[in-house]
Amino acid sequence: MIIFSIQTFFISIALLGLTRIILTYATKNKNKSKKVPPSPPALPLVGHLHLLKKPLHQTLARVSEQYGPITFLTFGTRPVLVVSSYSLAEQCFTTHDMAFANRSHLPSIKNVTFDYQHIVAANYGPHWRNVRQIAVTEVLSVQRLHAASDVRVGEVRDMARRLFQSWSNASKGMKGSDYFMKVDLKTKLFELSLNVLMTMIAGKRFYGENMEDLEQTKRFREVVEEFFSLIGASNAEDFLPILRMLGMRGAEKKLSHLAELFKEMTQKLIDEHRKSGGEKKKTMIANLLELQKENPEKYNDEIIQIITVSLLQAGTDTSSNSVEWAMTLLLNNPQALKKAAAEIDAQVGSERLIQEYDMPNLPYLHCILNEVLRLYPAGPLLVPHESSENVTLGGYEIPQGTMLLVNAYHIHRDPSLWDEPTKFKPERFEGKAELTKRMIPFGMGRRSCPGEGLAIRLVGLILGTFIQCFEWERIGEELIDLTEGSGLSLPKAVPLEALYRPRYAMMKVLSGLST
Repeated sequence: MIIFSIQTFFISIALLGLTRIILTYATKNKNKSKKVPPSPPALPLVGHLHLLKKPLHQTLARVSEQYGPITFLTFGTRPVLVVSSYSLAEQCFTTHDMAFANRSHLPSIKNVTFDYQHIVAANYGPHWRNVRQIAVTEVLSVQRLHAASDVRVGEVRDMARRLFQSWSNASKGMKGSDYFMKVDLKTKLFELSLNVLMTMIAGKRFYGENMEDLEQTKRFREVVEEFFSLIGASNAEDFLPILRMLGMRGAEKKLSHLAELFKEMTQKLIDEHRKSGGEKKKTMIANLLELQKENPEKYNDEIIQIITVSLLQAGTDTSSNSVEWAMTLLLNNPQALKKAAAEIDAQVGSERLIQEYDMPNLPYLHCILNEVLRLYPAGPLLVPHESSENVTLGGYEIPQGTMLLVNAYHIHRDPSLWDEPTKFKPERFEGKAELTKRMIPFGMGRRSCPGEGLAIRLVGLILGTFIQCFEWERIGEELIDLTEGSGLSLPKAVPLEALYRPRYAMMKVLSGLST
């Protein structure tokens, strides 16, 4: 049996190698008159997979620095186009927006994206237009976001209250207001982002004194974090059919398990709303169930599940990571932190907490947000697109069926676009709002992220509240490590811990929250 398996393995390798040689020869003959983008040397069978090291966006940035802003790779049997310049990315999502409107359907993500019906994963067409339209009009429109402002404000205030309460309890018998307390900001920020989204979607908090189902909460966080660590364009089994034939489907099996958990949890939320008899009237699920009565096909349970999972997957880790990077950069640049606090003091004062309507009056805070999204975009490689037809880009011929990877991380650090591109310098945006047009943290074109408005509101409110209410310091004298971790949402390799204490001017307001 073992001998047979080994023989089968080597025969499969030989057949795959022969197939690869034939396909390569045929492709070269077919495209010998076409001009294709430059490409590094490839290996038989694997193509350029041997070059890929995590974090993937950094590896592809190095490839682009050597071979140019448009490069052609092969991941196993799949052709891949890597774009690392703003002008070429703009062409992809304007001139060729329709041609690149589809998504690359990697086998490992099939189940976790509801058979590629997820808002992010669905191909351009009637289904995608339906689910996106529902998400945009019923959850993410300006009117809906404004109506849910009290949810975001309430959750952020509750986080400030709990931080103050923890500090107050720990500082008893210490040096009073001089005491700095350590906090695991990564965990706190994830809790906050999840609470905001869950309250908007289902009216159910996952963290705090009144949290429901502690075990479910813990499991959900683990599910979301594992989801982001597994998806992307770096699972070899997605590009080498031989690995799947040999049963090597590690990422796919894990993601299939996560898919079942997501479906189980979201169906439970829907069932709870039905049993509540209409008590939860302001949630997204309640609204969609009302619409289901009028149009049961358009708003069926699976559509509600898809929208719920899409929002939770796309909005929790990304928002919390953005604030974590922002706090990291401010702690490493205390002069910027002081400047932001002074602006909030001048525009908001210390008699009340910052509100979303204060944001237009806080231009420096916006500069900080822009600079954080420039240096550490939540999606350093935009979600992969795929060409549905042959495309001419930058003078090169791109065949139908090519995966498109746009390296936003590299574009945001392009020295031809940015002065001192790797330096944290919020002042670069002061009086220069047009510079934001060079950034693509939420993508471009018809497949850009529909949650941009929610993300900016939430991240701005959290960051503004943290700056207004507390003084922050690094745990040691050394600068905080900026090493990037692996994953689609660009996490920090080392979770952020910091020291904090309430600002003296805000003690009265914070004390009022705790009573």
